[in-house]
Amino acid sequence: MYVNQSKKNKTMENKQTSTAPQALDMSTIKNIVFDFGGVLIDWNPRYFFRSYFNDDERMEYFLSHVCSPEWNEKQDAGRSIAEAVAEAKSLHPEFSEAIDCYYDHFPDCLGGCIEKNVARLKQYKREGYRLYGLTNWPAETFHYALERFDFLQLLDGIVVSGIEKVKKPDPRFYQILLSRYGLKAEECLFLDDREENLAAAQKLGFHVEHII
Repeated sequence: MYVNQSKKNKTMENKQTSTAPQALDMSTIKNIVFDFGGVLIDWNPRYFFRSYFNDDERMEYFLSHVCSPEWNEKQDAGRSIAEAVAEAKSLHPEFSEAIDCYYDHFPDCLGGCIEKNVARLKQYKREGYRLYGLTNWPAETFHYALERFDFLQLLDGIVVSGIEKVKKPDPRFYQILLSRYGLKAEECLFLDDREENLAAAQKLGFHVEHII
């Protein structure tokens, strides 16, 4: 799971909007595949660290140089939290307490659901589409999402990168979804907030929609 530290500093704390796909014939679509962070779930470490640091400049340094997006993405790809924390502390011992807080306070970084897109999910369910989740998310924290967001129970299947140890935009991650649930890419509409993830899906035959 990833937040663009500069672009989403404020926008992730407000509402999300989506850009509808152009000229998509929904009669060919049987399955809707949702990303989670930035699409269905508002996740941003600033929700916790803004008050922790009480200094935006120091907070931004920490989130870009210590517990950075690149560091966090390794957990999305299956690295254990213990290994990640140990590495970060060895490189930045002056931030040891804050590094511990990154995952100890993970639930405090969940800002809630993105209501507009959850409403779409529920509408698709009523219309009879099969719904799936394809998320870059650390295995050890995914239970927080399941416990907090009951709309995830509406999904017919979820594939979590930290569990599979491969993440978007690696084509193998999309193939796990297709193989596990017997789906055809050309019958799927995939919604994500990152262009590289959409491009990878499109190359495999998915229809895509960029959520911004």
